Amino acid sequence: MRNSSRGASRVRRRARTAAAGLMAGALLTVAGCGGGGTDDDPSGARAGGPRSPAATPTPRPTPTPTWDRSPSSLVAVGDSITRGFDACSVLADCPEVSWATGTNPAVNSLARRLLGPREAERRSWNLAVSGSRMADLPQQMSRAAEHRPELVTVMTGANDACRSSVAAMTPVADFRASFEESLRTLRTRLPRTQVYVASVPDLKRLWSEGRNNPLGKQVWALGVCPSMLGDADATDERAVARRDAVRERVVAYNGVLREVCAKDRWCRYDGGAVFGFAFGGAQLSQWDWFHPSVDGQGRLAELAHRGITGAGPR
Repeated sequence: MRNSSRGASRVRRRARTAAAGLMAGALLTVAGCGGGGTDDDPSGARAGGPRSPAATPTPRPTPTPTWDRSPSSLVAVGDSITRGFDACSVLADCPEVSWATGTNPAVNSLARRLLGPREAERRSWNLAVSGSRMADLPQQMSRAAEHRPELVTVMTGANDACRSSVAAMTPVADFRASFEESLRTLRTRLPRTQVYVASVPDLKRLWSEGRNNPLGKQVWALGVCPSMLGDADATDERAVARRDAVRERVVAYNGVLREVCAKDRWCRYDGGAVFGFAFGGAQLSQWDWFHPSVDGQGRLAELAHRGITGAGPR
């Protein structure tokens, strides 16, 4: 019985030893599933467990270029609005009241606001052409680059919608291609010159304001924006559809200006400020009730100055 007791004791000790070994293995297995980490070493490096994959470095964003709110020179390109057409006399340019480069203190043009009266005459140039469309802008940009300005202002597109008919309006794809070409033309010579792009005005709003003026409608009949202003008194379904189609095209043009400008680091779109401006009788030419008056030119200068010197939309 004594030998049996000793044998039984040895069996019990072996069983306890085996159980302890199994318990330790189980604990190590559990630790391995948790990554072998500790509170102060979650990587598991100290415990010999598997290491976490190396963290991928967070890419640094490309710095946004600083927009210069006080450029020292300016070139304006565009159409009749920038030439001050019908602001001083009927069917004639009046660049001295241009919103962009005019010298008339009553307008207080963008150039005067940015450069001061004396420097505005020396360091700003108006290359806009009445009647021009977006297809003409690349050539204007090429001429603008010759002056090596720090800022180029663009206001064009109204004549692309103001055609003999809705069908004759510039297709949106062509409008986009010409605007993209214009920026490329400038960038080949002036990669860092800032460009400020004004939206195309809401032509339907201008029709709504001027349609009750007899003199304005007589001038419209001479061929001012027929797609919108033709048959000014007509309000039948066909006339309404025609004007709506012109407005929709202007909205599409402004979408192009916004999208293309956003891809250029040194381009700033006005966010639809001109399109959204409520031109009233005081802001429209007394001769054609369509182009901006002297007061209207001053309002455009104010919008542009605010867009260029403020935080502004891109």
